[in-house]
Amino acid sequence: MHRLQTPRSQQYGWIFFWIALSVAAFSGFWLMAKKMSPTPPKSLQMATGVEDGAYHQFGLKYQALLKQHGINLILQTSSGSVENLTKLNEGRVDVGFVQGGLGPLASAAHTRAANFDAQDEDAAQATPLRSLATTGHEAVWIFSRELNLSPGLGALKGRRVAVGVAGSGNQTIALELLGNYGLLGEQLAPLAGTELLTIGGLAAAQKLIDKEIDAFILVASVNAPAAQKLLNTDGLRLASLAQAEGLARRLPYFQTVTLKRGSVSPQLDRPSEDIRLLSTTTNLVVQEDLHPALAYLLLEAARQVHRMPNLLSRAGEFPSAQGTDFPLADESTRYFKNGRPFLQTYLPFWLANLVQRMALLMLPLLALMLPLVRLLPWLRTWRQSRRLYRHYGELKFLEQELLTRQLSSTESAQAQQRLIRIEQDIRNTRFPLDFSDRVYTLRQHVELVRSKLATPAT
Repeated sequence: MHRLQTPRSQQYGWIFFWIALSVAAFSGFWLMAKKMSPTPPKSLQMATGVEDGAYHQFGLKYQALLKQHGINLILQTSSGSVENLTKLNEGRVDVGFVQGGLGPLASAAHTRAANFDAQDEDAAQATPLRSLATTGHEAVWIFSRELNLSPGLGALKGRRVAVGVAGSGNQTIALELLGNYGLLGEQLAPLAGTELLTIGGLAAAQKLIDKEIDAFILVASVNAPAAQKLLNTDGLRLASLAQAEGLARRLPYFQTVTLKRGSVSPQLDRPSEDIRLLSTTTNLVVQEDLHPALAYLLLEAARQVHRMPNLLSRAGEFPSAQGTDFPLADESTRYFKNGRPFLQTYLPFWLANLVQRMALLMLPLLALMLPLVRLLPWLRTWRQSRRLYRHYGELKFLEQELLTRQLSSTESAQAQQRLIRIEQDIRNTRFPLDFSDRVYTLRQHVELVRSKLATPAT
């Protein structure tokens, strides 16, 4: 006699089905977590600048703040903004400081201002880099010992001038200024014996103090060690360019700021008059695909590091979403509009990120589960109907066996056990009221087959 699938084996089949479904659901959840909401990395690479420069000092403060949230910020020193930008474009670092005037938006503005064909805005937006914020002014400090440079930089002709480290943003801007005053010839070569020294920072400042050079064009924040050293040294002159406003219109990445009289030292009346300075801004630049949680963490660090006032800016002026040289990151738009993310305000960074990720993952899962929940009553009805029909099939097959041949005593005992299992399955299953008539009929059919088993064949 053909052995039908027993209820126990069918029960195991459903167990395997639910296990497979659970494994598939877990795998799908894991893939969604990896693709839609990956865990933020535990470390970041940051390009700063020379060790005695302002960028690196800022980087050390960022490093300490991010360490409090379990993020290891690895600082990479460099020659300055140009090298930082190269590292960012090559993907060697995740974040870096870049001086104003070097980004694609500033280049497009410069091209338009020079009356050339405008650079395509889409090309400027196509950069893989984004600006989180501008973090402060970088003034163009032009110090000399005896020269009066306020009427213009023409007096630097034939002089020894430090213009910053080779390949740095400082050098780029210094050469741009000297070129606008007609001190450079073809291929940026200095004219009439003017000697340009590619040194910067404290080394160039010391050479100016020691009278080894005649002038130093320094592009740095007011807190940079070199700027502070020169501002507090007697016998040096700081140029207040008469053409500052005109240069700012000619070179759109510049604006003008004023170093107020006596702001460095009221006691010494230093400076002895208001000094009009050209200034650009520092961009905090990140990779476009930087994890959003880390972008918000960097923005909060920037707020803590750069919000204090200094000689050139008021309290709260920086960080700012204005005047960036790169397209503004989406996280920055939300941050400057709505402030710090709600969860990061009240929860530790790791917990806020975990809750946010879980919420992001659960929403699509809930959207998928709602239709499934509606299908559950139908699925339950279908399963119960299938169970009843399966039992009917067993009984029909058994009844057919009884009509066609005489069962052995062993086969009769097996058939009796099968009928008992069918009755137990019916008794242990909660069928809806709609199934009452079918359940009752099935029980009658079981009794009918049992009676046939008990009646010997003639």
